[in-house]
Amino acid sequence: MQGAGHPRHLFPDLGIGFWTVAPITGEKPMEADLNAQHITHFADLAWNWLEVFLPRIVAAAAILIGGFVAVGWVDRALRRMLAHAHHVDIALKPILISLVRYTALVLVMIGALSQIGIQTTSLLAVIGAAGLAIGLALQGTLSNIAAGMMLLWLRPFQIGDFIEVNSQSGAVEEIGLFVCELRTYDGLYLFVPNSAIWNAALKNYTRNGGRLVTVNVAVPIAANLDRARQTLLDVAARTPSARHEPAPAVFVDNVGGGVMVRNLMVWTTPQGAGTVERAIVEGVKRALEALGENFAPSQIVRAIPIRHAISKAAKRREIAARADSSGASGRFATPPCVGAAHLSSA
Repeated sequence: MQGAGHPRHLFPDLGIGFWTVAPITGEKPMEADLNAQHITHFADLAWNWLEVFLPRIVAAAAILIGGFVAVGWVDRALRRMLAHAHHVDIALKPILISLVRYTALVLVMIGALSQIGIQTTSLLAVIGAAGLAIGLALQGTLSNIAAGMMLLWLRPFQIGDFIEVNSQSGAVEEIGLFVCELRTYDGLYLFVPNSAIWNAALKNYTRNGGRLVTVNVAVPIAANLDRARQTLLDVAARTPSARHEPAPAVFVDNVGGGVMVRNLMVWTTPQGAGTVERAIVEGVKRALEALGENFAPSQIVRAIPIRHAISKAAKRREIAARADSSGASGRFATPPCVGAAHLSSA
């Protein structure tokens, strides 16, 4: 059986309170579930916290929102400005835009954190320690950044160059800090990490001012030597995009098996190499067939010779090695080539 209750006021001004119950045994009165002093203390703390930190939180949110809007505006303005800045290398434009954008975002975040009382010096120390751990975990990604910086510094290729690396080839569309974006000749999209490009041999088809187009033509051995030579030179002279300096050249590559292989070499621009190759192959076939059976080609092969690109010492070593492997016969077939393609055969 319980004794009479005694009213206790929690908020006297509002007339709000609760009842305590004293047992008949004469013990001290027990509070219900909550202590009035504790609730008042917690309410004061919450009010003081809101009074101090709410304006800071609002200011930090305003800085974040305004900062993100300002960063977007700066990004668009910088893109428009660099689009008309022709003196700035096109490969550096996306890098500059990324650096400005991320730097501005970091400044906005630091400003917002400082508003809510976080010490930026301590934050930078924490970020530095975390960056070390993240760097150890993302060594491959950081190597891409280092490779990207080296590619931008040494410039083995530029935007628009057609390159080949690791059996992948395409026109360079963008050079980034992490990856390079390429477009293949058939319109495919290549996403190549910078480290894969930096750590492999790279072939740039368009960096130099000229490309050598070489076509090997096999004609019957009975064909008149001078007439066949002049016909090939006339085809080269009529071919669009074929350069006249250096002048086209024709020479006998080898004779044997009832055929004589003539080598036609024509210089052109890197952009016109494919067009010149196809035009010469078609023009040579038609021109020689028009001369009669004695000039009809039995085979036309286009290739990229390396004979004229290697040093004399390397050439002598290659000839000696081939002589040893063939029993020192002293007779060799067509010159070594890369990517030879048979285009026409009788």
